[in-house]
Amino acid sequence: MPKAIWNGKVVAEADRCEVVEGNLYFPPEALHEEFFRPSDTKTHCHWKGDANYFSLLVDGVENRDAAWVYRDPLPAAANIRNMVAFWHGVKIEP
Repeated sequence: MPKAIWNGKVVAEADRCEVVEGNLYFPPEALHEEFFRPSDTKTHCHWKGDANYFSLLVDGVENRDAAWVYRDPLPAAANIRNMVAFWHGVKIEP
């Protein structure tokens, strides 16, 4: 079962994920929501669309903009709608 780990805590784990451009996308029900904080950061990908970000807060330590989601992706990325991927030091274990 794939897991996303940051600061010693599992922040997401799922039986089913999608891989896009080398990033593992976790379904929303896989998130341990107590670690996620909405961020004002937004980016745009020419083929996936607009991404919104989350910061992680684990044991009082923040990892700003460590996760992102495409809530309304362009058609080519429909398979990752509302799924969350990670970076900024978040370890992904298979």
